[in-house]
Amino acid sequence: MKAKKKKSNSFSLTLAIFIGLVLGILFGIFMPGRYEFLLPAVELVGGVYMNALQMMIYPLVFCSLIVGIHGIGSVSATGRVGLQSVIYFTATTLFASLLGLFLPKALGLGTGVPIEMAEAQVEATQFTSLLDTVKNLIPSNPVASFANGNMLQVLVFAVIVGIAALALGEKAEPFLKVAEAVNEISVKIVSVVMYFTPVGVFCSIASVICANGTGTVLALGAVLLALYLTMLLYVLVVYGGIVKLIGKCPISKFFSTVMPAALNAFGTCSSSATLPLSKRCADDLGVPNEISSLALPLGATINMDAVSIVMSFMIVFFANACGVEISFGMLAVVLLSNALLSIGTPGVPGGAIASFAALASIAGLPAGVMGVYISVNTLCDMGATCANVLGDLACSTAMSRTVRLDGSEKRRETC
Repeated sequence: MKAKKKKSNSFSLTLAIFIGLVLGILFGIFMPGRYEFLLPAVELVGGVYMNALQMMIYPLVFCSLIVGIHGIGSVSATGRVGLQSVIYFTATTLFASLLGLFLPKALGLGTGVPIEMAEAQVEATQFTSLLDTVKNLIPSNPVASFANGNMLQVLVFAVIVGIAALALGEKAEPFLKVAEAVNEISVKIVSVVMYFTPVGVFCSIASVICANGTGTVLALGAVLLALYLTMLLYVLVVYGGIVKLIGKCPISKFFSTVMPAALNAFGTCSSSATLPLSKRCADDLGVPNEISSLALPLGATINMDAVSIVMSFMIVFFANACGVEISFGMLAVVLLSNALLSIGTPGVPGGAIASFAALASIAGLPAGVMGVYISVNTLCDMGATCANVLGDLACSTAMSRTVRLDGSEKRRETC
């Protein structure tokens, strides 16, 4: 009976979020003019929802990761979870970048399309070397990492603390009890915020549609449609295949269970803000906490498969539209650059803009394309964030089969 109740609650939340999403889109279309005076109130409610959701992200991620590592029970098992997550996300990101380059190149998307250049001042993401990237993983000031919202450094710091606590054994018990308490408090607060998700999604999507306008949506409708179809194909084939073949989970059950997180990600454009809901979906799938508490935060930070598709896709589209010839050698450079830049893209709304500016510069595109890209970035970002969150959950589902943990066999059977 409890399982049925959980499924019913999950379905009700999914339905409520979907209704909020549809109503938000309709309201965003009809808001300009007659209802534009309501925009400040809509943005206020949407902003309050996002702040409330993000308020507990870092305490939740930090403490749940420490508790998860302690639950795993050994340093070697923790290493297996982290290593498999990194290999999974790196491989899928490279494949996504390749797909994003190949399809628009083969279809000739953008050729003959008139692009009205618009100047935009954007500071491009610095393309650092792999050694610099590794060096920056270790936070010199952990407090600053929390304050600046550097999720990757927070993750590394949490892993270091968790492994140290595991090695100390009984001496670290007082600290672990505090971490468990903070984790439970964070989960409780997030659970309350979840009840307001339909309203938050409504306000977020209404603001997005109103800001971009239906004219912009229709003008670039063809390329956006092709982009969304590409991401949908990627999700169904790649993630669906991973869930079915590796995770041994029925595809229909997986997608129906994770739909609340997917819809929330679509409406908020933030994989980081969707983490609490993703965690709940992973629990409903029967993924062990020891896996989801590490794989999901790591995925929200480095799993940017759909962002890779978007950036590769738009680079080729703009190159064709502007008459810029991209050689196969340059395509290889763009592929590798895109993979590194997308992994460093923060899981927040608009996080890909600076990365795209760097990639456009590498590809030799005119600076004026940035204004056009920014005008549709959010529309691209909604689908990309949704796909990324699905990828995080697919990874967790697969790893519940590939990573052996004591006492986790029973929970794997629930999927």
